[in-house]
Amino acid sequence: MSDDERGAGDGGAASGAPGDGGHAQYEAAEQKAVREQYAAGGKPACPRDGTPMTVRSIGGGSFGLGYARRREWLICPTCKRSVIFDLRRGTRN
Repeated sequence: MSDDERGAGDGGAASGAPGDGGHAQYEAAEQKAVREQYAAGGKPACPRDGTPMTVRSIGGGSFGLGYARRREWLICPTCKRSVIFDLRRGTRN
């Protein structure tokens, strides 16, 4: 068996693991930086590779309880890491 065949299922690049050898998720400081970029009205960039991030709005929550969550999901199309956060919570009271 070659080295390529041996490494195919052990977390190598072929298995979808991050190619930069880092963690699969952003660190807390990286998440904060992305949120701050977005809050400032800018187009957030991936802190790992600089790619502009895709923004997806997510609705949800329990409307019967009187609140609805508004969330933003920022995704890097290159490394597939993402950040999700609440914009604000609105209540009917």
